Amino acid sequence: MTSTSVMPTFTFQDGPTIKRLGFGAMRLTGEGIWGEPKNPDEAKAVLRRVLELGINFIDTADSYGPDVSERLIGETLAPYPAGVVIATKGGMVRPGPNKWETNGRPEHLREALEGSLKRLKVETIDLYQFHRPDPNVPFEDSVGTIARMREEGKIRMVGLSNVSVEQLEKAQQIVPIVSVQNRFNLTDRSSDDVLEACEQKKIGFIPWAPIAANNLQQGVLNEIARRLNATPNQVALAWLLRRSPVMLPIPGTSSVQHLEENIQAADLQLSDDDVERLNSAQG
Repeated sequence: MTSTSVMPTFTFQDGPTIKRLGFGAMRLTGEGIWGEPKNPDEAKAVLRRVLELGINFIDTADSYGPDVSERLIGETLAPYPAGVVIATKGGMVRPGPNKWETNGRPEHLREALEGSLKRLKVETIDLYQFHRPDPNVPFEDSVGTIARMREEGKIRMVGLSNVSVEQLEKAQQIVPIVSVQNRFNLTDRSSDDVLEACEQKKIGFIPWAPIAANNLQQGVLNEIARRLNATPNQVALAWLLRRSPVMLPIPGTSSVQHLEENIQAADLQLSDDDVERLNSAQG
């Protein structure tokens, strides 16, 4: 099993240091990211195993379930060991399975934060991320509300999700931003410009859907995986870790076995040739 004691780390601006391979808790819910998990005991076992493996960064959101993922984390892991960073998000609402709607109204964000505090069983959220800009609400109003809640001591660090470089720059004029969570993987690198901005500013970049490589030219990925005695998913994660020192992948699963497989990606040694071939295999 991988020893996370040698895993590369990242330090948030004026904040904690985390292992660069974290855990995304979205999949600890029912089908369609809706309702309770089919196997609640397995979901809790996954969370316990996360800490046993030395992973100290867990990402969730109030919309996962909704409320289910946060509640399971609070019930299973609180009080949290020293050094463990729990990140959550607000700004999305769920009318049904696989359905997502934005809600960046200040009053909703305040209500969402209070709910997250209760479910996670904390007085301060380590990292609170604005889940997605709401086209019906001025971006500055949403971010300004989160900034004020940080000033009130309810949030330690602020992050953004699903944003452009321009939106990142606007938010930075309102409150310090320590992370951005955008979709990024071997087959979707549309946020390359945002990643570059994060690198320049030493902001953590959290790629969601980090191992969505189904449309990749499978020949290259599978070939490298076979040679390294690894799975294609492990190679995809190892590529992300090599891609940038600010990259913080958070692969998610509802299976202890898959969790253990994912963490082993930190041990893979991709050659420069492997990386170049994967870079060229996009599409």
